[in-house]
Amino acid sequence: MSLAVQRVTPAPVPPHAHQHMVRMRDGVLLATDVYGADCGTGPAPTVLVRLPYDKNSRYVFFDQIAERFTARGYVMVVQDVRGKFRSQGVTLGWTGEVDDGYDTIEWVTRQPWSDGIVGMFGDSYYGFTQWSAVSSQHPALRAIVPRVTSTGNGPGVASYDPGSGPQPLWLEGADYQAHVWVDNDGYEFTADLTKRPLIAAYEEAFAAIGKRSAGFDLVVGNIPLPAYNGPHPYDARPVPVLHCVGWFDNLGIAHMRDYTELARRPGWAALQYLVADAIDHENYFLENAPVSPDADHLLDDTALDRVLDTCTGPALAFFDVFLKGTAQPDSLPRVRWKLGHVGWRTSTAWPPPQATRSTLHLAEPHAAGGPVPGGRLAERPAAEAHAAAWRYDPDNLVPSAATDTFLQLRDHRDERRTADRDDVLVFTSPARDTPLDLAGPVRAVLHVESTAPTYDVFVRLLDLAPDGAARLIVRGCVQADAPGEVGVDLGHTGYRLRPGHRLALTVAGSDFPNHLPNSGSRENPWLTTAPKASLQTLRTGSAHPSRLHLTILPDSGE
Repeated sequence: MSLAVQRVTPAPVPPHAHQHMVRMRDGVLLATDVYGADCGTGPAPTVLVRLPYDKNSRYVFFDQIAERFTARGYVMVVQDVRGKFRSQGVTLGWTGEVDDGYDTIEWVTRQPWSDGIVGMFGDSYYGFTQWSAVSSQHPALRAIVPRVTSTGNGPGVASYDPGSGPQPLWLEGADYQAHVWVDNDGYEFTADLTKRPLIAAYEEAFAAIGKRSAGFDLVVGNIPLPAYNGPHPYDARPVPVLHCVGWFDNLGIAHMRDYTELARRPGWAALQYLVADAIDHENYFLENAPVSPDADHLLDDTALDRVLDTCTGPALAFFDVFLKGTAQPDSLPRVRWKLGHVGWRTSTAWPPPQATRSTLHLAEPHAAGGPVPGGRLAERPAAEAHAAAWRYDPDNLVPSAATDTFLQLRDHRDERRTADRDDVLVFTSPARDTPLDLAGPVRAVLHVESTAPTYDVFVRLLDLAPDGAARLIVRGCVQADAPGEVGVDLGHTGYRLRPGHRLALTVAGSDFPNHLPNSGSRENPWLTTAPKASLQTLRTGSAHPSRLHLTILPDSGE
């Protein structure tokens, strides 16, 4: 029986939008909706959005977002990018966005409803199109609000930090290419990931669709695609940026790399603002997790209204300063961040100036392969050397806690069963008598060796509750090909570990289906029919101080 595939075609253009086919420099026409041009108040600043997910779909809900912007006196322009839905051109993400961004801004500035000032807004890929427009250096672009995104996304780029070296192959990212970047439409199907070689699951899908995804083929071939034909955004003309980051976003590490890098750069530093919420990529909130149906904005319209207010509110305040000039920059907090399980705070910088670094050492590894509590997270390394081993078995992979990390908090699953596995190392801290507030980067440094020429290391920091439930705080991974010290960035967070709770650090060799299983050899893991098992050894003690670095606030007790 052939694979069931559902084709997703464009939704109707809403009556309060006026669609135009805007010509790019090579003659390609891009479908572009304009909201609020006929409000009768004269030329106004424009907020531009360029996305690949159907500008008129409920998934992106821009008919409702536009109402919020036009009510504030902005014109909103929303465009299907090249090769997607109603727009013409070749379908290949991360190409052409620099020139298309420039040409679209140029078109906007020539319209009678435009006052010549443009800002940009949006999540994920339509955060990347903002950075592409920054690269284009159009003088009318005055401010951007990239949400849950990164300058470094693209085919073949992992979900974490594209600047930190080799990463395990992000299967979710490849799967995204196969669903979104085939042709103008979208395709819904469930690939059979039990197939070997794993590429066969997607060949089955492309056969059912009748065409291939060029972006998917780049991922499989490990072929990088240069995202910018102009300067990298870091090297372009600075513009004010409001970074909207999610502590649980699967692009959070890469997004925070953008923020921290630009906050160090002359010309850019004074223009960087940060709003960091305890959300995942699809804007589910920690305080609602796991999410009930009446709080699920993909299902419930009242919940959607609440989410849209949260998303657009900071952007509107930011644009009032940098597009309209009706408010002053000092009206904006430099950093507004949510401390998970507590609420919103403000700071002059990130991490907060009062934050300090704390180190916990992995101890008693002989117990780490057993069930929780396993080994210990101790204040000092043991003087003597110790070691623990964990196996990588491609026939018994460690299951991903979230089947879709874009929706990490919708289910916010208890990971205790994974932590208890005998192929997962676990180290726990003592239960807290007082709160511990994490506020900044988290990083693990492990001393590891393997029987395989290449191996993956997946690290997760969990909140272990008094009832035994273990839920994610941060995570990270790295692919290694030699013995020695392995650094794993787990991202930034604002999170309160409450009294009675413990930290639990897990170390594993797979995370499936979020990540493609390692071949255990030099063979392409997409093509292997017989991936090889391996044994990894973690060393601890003063000579090999495997450790966890935290950024904490002092005096967390209340």
